[in-house]
Amino acid sequence: MTTIVNMNGVLVPPDRAVVSVFDRGFLYGDSIYEVVRTYRRRPFALDQHLARMRRSANRLALALAWDEERTRQEILRTLAASEDGDAPDPEAAPWNVGEISLRVIMTRGAGELGLDPTLAVDPLAIVIAGPLRAPPAAAYREGVACRIVGVRHDAPEAADTTAKTGAHLANVLAVAEARATGAHEALLLDRDGLVTEGASSNVFAVREGRLETPPLAIGILEGVTRGIVIALAREIGIEVCETPLRPEAIAMADELFITSTAREILPVTSLDGREVASGRVGTFTTRLHTLFRRSADREAGAG
Repeated sequence: MTTIVNMNGVLVPPDRAVVSVFDRGFLYGDSIYEVVRTYRRRPFALDQHLARMRRSANRLALALAWDEERTRQEILRTLAASEDGDAPDPEAAPWNVGEISLRVIMTRGAGELGLDPTLAVDPLAIVIAGPLRAPPAAAYREGVACRIVGVRHDAPEAADTTAKTGAHLANVLAVAEARATGAHEALLLDRDGLVTEGASSNVFAVREGRLETPPLAIGILEGVTRGIVIALAREIGIEVCETPLRPEAIAMADELFITSTAREILPVTSLDGREVASGRVGTFTTRLHTLFRRSADREAGAG
């Protein structure tokens, strides 16, 4: 497909998508964003993503260029302007072929140099529609490796880690550390040594028939996919415990998986170079992923 960019309501090709060097999103990461994916070329869980964007804006006292309804319409307009064209990735999971990723970015705007947010004028809104970049089909069959990295999760009292902001340096360094060891994703600990989240994912462990995941209270992002997985698990009678997790607990888990918009539910079969659950994808993980995809198909069919 052709990547298309919406700059404050104007659709342009990527080479004409220009942001001012004085924009605070560029200078300071003073921005928020969401990533929405499609199923059958329809945005999935759009209401949840827009609600989280509103919460992020409120936490940062960030005035937005568009209200929620305008944002929705611009997302749909940008999606409609994208075109098929690229050959399908032969390694892609079948349900991801031809799907779109929509990155929505809102910055505080440009202005005089300085940290004072009142210097900003003209908030900027951007939507980028491009091919979905998701794990290959083999990753869902065989699982992936994760690495607990030395980079620590930001303390919630130092920065609002529950807002989805453009300030991602710690995440970038965490991914670099993980990829240097051949791992797919980095898992971050907090200052107390508790598991928080992945660099771009939430973490789940299955232990003794329960689904366990770190609580929001420790300052993690309220993942949209995380919330859907918790709801689906409870619907089929699986006990869900939002509880602090230590590295040794997830290393000894019966099953381990990570969730995100692009990944959906991705099994983890190796942690820090050691097998998790004998290196096999577990039945809980497979069952929940099947339910998740059915839920996505239903929403796409109703769109």
